[in-house]
Amino acid sequence: MIDPVLPRFSLDLGDPAFLQDPYPRLAELRRDMPVFHDPVRDRIYVLSYSAIAQILRSRRFGRSILHILSRDALGWPPPDPRQAEFDRFESSHMMSKEPPDHTRLRGVVGRAFTPKRVEDLRGRMAEIVAESLDRLAARDSFDLVADFAEKLPVTIIGEMLGVAPEYRRAMRDWSNDIVKLYEPQASEADQASANAAVVEFSAYLKGVIAERRARPGTDLISALVERDETGEQLSEDELVSTCILLLNAGHEATVNGTSGAVLALLRHPDSWQQLVAAAAEPRFERLYKTAVDELLRWDTPLPLFERWVLEDTEIDGIRFARGQQLTLLFAAGNRDPAKFAEPDRLDLARDPNPHLTFGLGGHFCLGAPLARLEMQLALHGLARRFPELRLAEPDADPAYRPGFVIRGLARLPVRPR
Repeated sequence: MIDPVLPRFSLDLGDPAFLQDPYPRLAELRRDMPVFHDPVRDRIYVLSYSAIAQILRSRRFGRSILHILSRDALGWPPPDPRQAEFDRFESSHMMSKEPPDHTRLRGVVGRAFTPKRVEDLRGRMAEIVAESLDRLAARDSFDLVADFAEKLPVTIIGEMLGVAPEYRRAMRDWSNDIVKLYEPQASEADQASANAAVVEFSAYLKGVIAERRARPGTDLISALVERDETGEQLSEDELVSTCILLLNAGHEATVNGTSGAVLALLRHPDSWQQLVAAAAEPRFERLYKTAVDELLRWDTPLPLFERWVLEDTEIDGIRFARGQQLTLLFAAGNRDPAKFAEPDRLDLARDPNPHLTFGLGGHFCLGAPLARLEMQLALHGLARRFPELRLAEPDADPAYRPGFVIRGLARLPVRPR
């Protein structure tokens, strides 16, 4: 039962004007109805930082619900056979699990996906950035998304997993197809392509996994197939789903975060010049670390996440009933004036900056150190090589892909000089 104090409002996440700049609308909703029920999608939307943070940290809410309630109890129809492989992937990775399964999976992945493993990639990341910029240096203009932002994360996660270079374009295409099904306006064509992408990606990964079992290497898949000191080992479905998840999370969010960051910087020339000035300093990392967190707060590449109410509870005076589905609007929480001073001002030195972009609590993003380092090095490379970087179409609205759950630029033409 929906709490009667909740206002009712239908938010169109696919509205092109909203996708272009959701923040004014989110600010109005956060002010007037920080928690509301959307009767069209039957979701409860949560926009305030306080409520989102409490929900993320509480064990009374979870990423999944089927471990405590059946489909019949929830009133769901039978699973759609047209997306059976996509559903199999979704049900097997750690983001769709709650303790104890989530704890087990996160523990195994965490031992293989360590901050040290990420830091050891710093030199290789810098090489990839430099190689990309070398190819672009002689051009009068280029697409920041396709020609630069996409190169680093797909190469790095491909190398971490041990994926052969000739398959990395396919990985990117599979990822793009899979994530379309997370959007509420996904079509039957999106459903078919997402399911097919899971089938193709899974088949490739099963071959790689078999090779690593026979001949382990130093890559992440080799680390994931090993038993730990307690004898714990991922099943094949869990291995495949984990690798797909690492690609999707490690690629989509970083590409969108990097390209959105550059757009924000070029729209705020003083901020861009701050990074340019700092780029030549021996301790440039200090500003770049706070800058990346601020840019991820300013324009959130994964603007929402969903949670299920696992038991009746109350937060900030709102009653939630077991079985309800919540949409947490991270993008709204990251601009909440109750948490951030002058939230609509871009402040590259903002510190502390407890933004929600990587989540909080037990599902905090394991890939946060990787994403942060990739963005720091990408922005540092751009600022050093192209200090006069500017938008090639300054008067045109930037082109966004049609989706809000994973929001990102389709293209961003820029001029290096």
